[in-house]
Amino acid sequence: MVIKERTIPLVILILQALCRRLPLNYPKYQQILEELGRRQAGYQGEVALDYYLRLLPIDKYLILHDLNLPDGDYNCQIDTLLLTPEFALIIEVKNMAGKLFFDTENEQFIQINNEKEKGYSYPIAQAERHQEYLKKLMAEHKFPQVPIDHVVVISNNYSSYVITGKNSHKVRPRICKADVFNNKIKYFENLYSNPILTSKELRKLSRMLVKMNTVPTNYILNKYEINKTDLVTGVFGTACKHGPLIRKKQKWYCTKCDEYSNDAHLQALMDYFLLIDTKITNQQFREFAHLNSPYIAKRILQSVNLNFSGTNKVRTYYPKTIPW
Repeated sequence: MVIKERTIPLVILILQALCRRLPLNYPKYQQILEELGRRQAGYQGEVALDYYLRLLPIDKYLILHDLNLPDGDYNCQIDTLLLTPEFALIIEVKNMAGKLFFDTENEQFIQINNEKEKGYSYPIAQAERHQEYLKKLMAEHKFPQVPIDHVVVISNNYSSYVITGKNSHKVRPRICKADVFNNKIKYFENLYSNPILTSKELRKLSRMLVKMNTVPTNYILNKYEINKTDLVTGVFGTACKHGPLIRKKQKWYCTKCDEYSNDAHLQALMDYFLLIDTKITNQQFREFAHLNSPYIAKRILQSVNLNFSGTNKVRTYYPKTIPW
C-alpha cells in the first residue's frame, strides 16, 4: 500500500523557478541548470522503479516515496522506504548511463560514459547513513528495533555496473537493476523472516514519518548564495516566456507575441511562494507582478485558490500547501 505518493520533489520546483527568475548571465546559472538536470533525471529514475514496486503485495508492504526528514541542520532524503512487519528497506535509485563502478575498498562510485570518467558520492555510504538515522529515530520513539537494510537500484536499462574491492561480498546483494528488483526483494524476505512490528505499529510509524516530512525552502537559495533582490520580477508569458507582461483588457498582454493570457499570474504566484515567501499581501503582489492598482491586485488574488487571514490592508494570502 502506498502511504506517501511520489510527486515532483519540491527542490526541482524551486530549481525550475530559479531558472525562470534569474538572469541568464547570473554567475551560478549554469550550475543551477546542471543540478536541475541531474535531479530531474533522478526523479525520472524513481518513477521508472515505481513500475516494479506496483507488483509488490499491497497487503504486505507500506511504501513511502521521497521522504525528507529533519536531521539537525541537514536533511535525510530517502528516495523510497518500504516498511514490513519483518524489516524496513531503504531504496536509493540511480538513473545513470554508461558503466558504473562501485569500488568497495576505497568507497568510490565512478561513472564512465562516452569515454568520460566522473566520480560521485558513494551511494552505499549514503544509504548506511540513512540506515543509522532511522535506527536512532525509531529508538527515540520507542519502536521495536526492526532490521533496517538498504538497496541501490539502477533504473537505467542501458547501463551496466561492476563491483570491485575487498568488501564486494557485502555490497553485491544490495545493488541491482530495476528490472530484477522484485527478485532482489526475495533476498531480504529470506534474510528477515521474523515479524517484529505489529500492524498498529507499522501504521503509527508511517504516520510519524509522513508528519515529519519537510523540505526547507531556503536550502537551494542558501546553497547558491542567492539574494531575493537577484530575482527577476513580473508576470511572464506561458508560451514565449517573455516578460514582464502588462495588464490590458483585464488580461495579461505580451508585447512580443501580441497574445493575451487569463491566468499567467498563476506561475508568477507559484514562483513567489517557492522563492520569496509562503504568504503574500496585496502590496507585495503589486510589486512582484508590476501592477499599479490595488483593486486589480485584490480581484486577482481573490480569484485564485488561496487562503487568507486579516482584513483590508493587512490581509495576507497563502496557499494550503507548497507547492500550490
